[in-house]
Amino acid sequence: MAMRKPRVVVITGASAGVGRATALEFARRGVDVAMIARDRQALEDAAADVRALGVRALSIALDVSESGALDSAAARVEAELGPIDVWVNNAMLTSFARFADMPERDFRRITDVTYLGFVWGTMAALKRMTPRNRGVIVQVGSALAYRSIPLQSAYCGAKHAIRGFTDSLRCELHHAKSRIHLTMVQMPALNTPQFDWARSAMPHAPRPVAPIYEPEVAARAIWWAATHRRRELWVGMSSVKAIVANAIIPGLLDVYLGRTGFRAQQDPALSSGERPGNLSQPVTELHRVHGRFTDEAKRASASFWVDTHRGLLLCAGLGLGAIIARLMRRRA
Repeated sequence: MAMRKPRVVVITGASAGVGRATALEFARRGVDVAMIARDRQALEDAAADVRALGVRALSIALDVSESGALDSAAARVEAELGPIDVWVNNAMLTSFARFADMPERDFRRITDVTYLGFVWGTMAALKRMTPRNRGVIVQVGSALAYRSIPLQSAYCGAKHAIRGFTDSLRCELHHAKSRIHLTMVQMPALNTPQFDWARSAMPHAPRPVAPIYEPEVAARAIWWAATHRRRELWVGMSSVKAIVANAIIPGLLDVYLGRTGFRAQQDPALSSGERPGNLSQPVTELHRVHGRFTDEAKRASASFWVDTHRGLLLCAGLGLGAIIARLMRRRA
C-alpha cells in the first residue's frame, strides 16, 4: 500500500555508498535531505550533488555512536528543514578478520556504530514522530541479518541485533496503535567503497560475495520501503536464497560457508597490505557512491521488481487463469 510522499528525509552514513546513493534517489524525487556522517568534507561534496537536483540539503558531521548526537541532529533538522517524514538508519562499520584475531576495541567499535547507531537514530526519530503519530523509519539491513558468514562476526552480530530490536519495537508500536511505520530492507552484496577502506586481517583485500549489485539498486529499494507499507523487503535473489536456505538447512550452510566463505571474501588480485581502515577515522579520499567492482555489478534486480509488483502479477495471473479456463470450457 502506497503512502504519502515524504518532504524531509534523514539519512545516516550518507557520505558514500548506499547512503549517498539513497540521498540522491530521494532528491531526484523532490525530497529535502538531511545527511549525517563523520566526514565533514565528504558530506559537503555529497550535499552539493543533492542541491544540484533542486532540493535543500543539510549536512551534519557526527559519529552516530556518540550519546545524544543524533537527538541533537534531529532537532536541528526539524528547525532548518521541517518535520522529519522518513529516517533511514544506514551507517555501518565492519572488519574482515577471524573472531579469534579481532581486538576487543574493534568489535566494540563496530557494534557501537552498526547496532547502537541504529538504536539511537530510531530513538531520535520516534521522539519527533510520536507526537504527530506519523512517519517512517527504514532500517538498512542485510541478508547477513539472517545468515551469518565467517570473517564478519561483529557486523553479522550487529545486523542480527538490529532485526531483533526492530521486531520488538514493532510489537510496541502495534500495542500503542501507532501509525508510525517501521520497516527493514535486507540487502545483498553491494558495490560500495566499504571494501576499499574496511580493516582486514586477511592476506588479500576484502571483496563482496558475488553476485554484486550497484548501490542504486539498494537506494531504489529504500525509497520503495519508505513509501509503501511493507514490513520487510528482501533485495536481490541472493538475499532471498540465503534467508530461505538458512530457515531450512542452517547446519549445511555452516559447513558450506566454513569451506567457501574465507576465499569468497578475498580478492586474490590485491594484497591486504597497509590498508587505511575507517574504524577510528573516515578515509576522505575514498568517499564515493561506487566501489571497485562496477564491471561485475548488476544494475537491476528482477526479484526486487517481482517483490514490489505483487498486485500486478496477481492480477495478470488471475487474468491468464481465466482465459485458460474459458478456452478449456470451449474445447470441452
